[in-house]
Amino acid sequence: MAETPLHEHTISELAGLLRAGTLRPVALTEHLLERIDRLDPRLHAFKVVTRERALAEARAAEAALSNGHDLGPLHGIPYAVKDLYNVKGEATTAGTRLLEDNIAQADCQVVRRLSQAGMVLLGKTHTVQFAFGGVGINHDQGTPHNPWHETPHAPGGSSSGSAVAVAAGMTPMALGSDTGGSVRIPAALCGVAGLKTTVGRISRAGVYPLSWTLDSVGPLARGVEDAALAYQAMHGVDLEDETTLGVAAHDVLPTLKQGVKNLRIAFCETLFFDDVDAEIAEAVRATGAVFERLGAQVGRMEVPEVAEAFAHKGRELIIAAEACLYNGRYLDEHFDELDPVVAYRMIGGRKLLATDYYALLRRWAELRRSVLHTLADVEALIVPTCQLPPRPLEVIDASIETYRDHNGMYLRNTAVGNLLNLCAVTVPCGFESQGLPIGLMIYAKPFCEDVALRVAYAYEQATQWHQRRPDLSWAG
Repeated sequence: MAETPLHEHTISELAGLLRAGTLRPVALTEHLLERIDRLDPRLHAFKVVTRERALAEARAAEAALSNGHDLGPLHGIPYAVKDLYNVKGEATTAGTRLLEDNIAQADCQVVRRLSQAGMVLLGKTHTVQFAFGGVGINHDQGTPHNPWHETPHAPGGSSSGSAVAVAAGMTPMALGSDTGGSVRIPAALCGVAGLKTTVGRISRAGVYPLSWTLDSVGPLARGVEDAALAYQAMHGVDLEDETTLGVAAHDVLPTLKQGVKNLRIAFCETLFFDDVDAEIAEAVRATGAVFERLGAQVGRMEVPEVAEAFAHKGRELIIAAEACLYNGRYLDEHFDELDPVVAYRMIGGRKLLATDYYALLRRWAELRRSVLHTLADVEALIVPTCQLPPRPLEVIDASIETYRDHNGMYLRNTAVGNLLNLCAVTVPCGFESQGLPIGLMIYAKPFCEDVALRVAYAYEQATQWHQRRPDLSWAG
């Protein structure tokens, strides 16, 4: 049997090799940097590669491990961050050349925490301009190339570069952010695992904001356990982000591998399967039999709050209004230099009256309370992550209208979860006829990341979809 290449190993596997002494952090980092050098000219996942920092952190991790100072399972493991995250000495451009001079004076909170866990930062990944889009297209800095097809297809957004980097084996884990699906959509379209956390679980301090009300931090990784390990290191109280105050930390690792026997899981029949690509619907429906074999109680249910949340057109207006707070001067002074799709979506936020803004927030709060009662008798919902698989960029980007249509379809199933403040994990559950990935989304109640990860891990380990790798012979 051929030996598994380093870039195909999970974090857990790499951690075992590091502790066995058969692999060293510097060698691992050099291997991934070489792979980035070879593949990224075609894949365009990385905005910047922090080579000197990566090698310095790898050398420090190697010295510490050699001296018996082990910081845990992430020690010596490389990762990347979306170009919303402040990294000291690097520009945080949020997907636009207008912010090329926005040099961070310090690392953001989650980068500090991962550094304290001994991780090695490889670089920053591309995102949609201002992180405002679900397709993954960036007309300003360039669009990352979905590694599952030689012809450019949608990578998913807005954490597009992070998903491409993980799927192509350039890093075992990368950070994204999720306001309406920006972790889960690219994870699903690129065939990796993605965790959308509850707002308040992980600090957003030092992360360029889109919508303070809805923004959340989450990892994209080769597998669910890797996402859980990253989450474990990042979550917790931070005085710089008031949403985290009063939220008790929890350990998701002890329950991760306990299986789903007797857990109550339901297909949500409200909205999520409407107008879904037939191959996606079939693949997601087939997961029910897997969960039943694993001992879960699988049923179906309606969730009226989902329909009402989707019917509320105020979601995008609130995101746009809050985005205008941070980006108003670019709209005023550089409107013609911005991506027209992003600019016109964002500037619409200025039409939202303050009274309507607060009325929407209060209605959202009511829906969030209501959905807890509706979901009281189930642990998780299972639905398609996206309505449709990756489509060719030339089809999506043919006009502003086709772009907007595809953006709405990619976002529909994920954005509802942000509004209802649910947490979620997406994992691969199949491939459509063109060989492109299909994502299964597991929704759990707010602050129940342990449940979402446990259900996702059980499915992942019972199937082989997550073990498939794209053929990158065309990329370099």
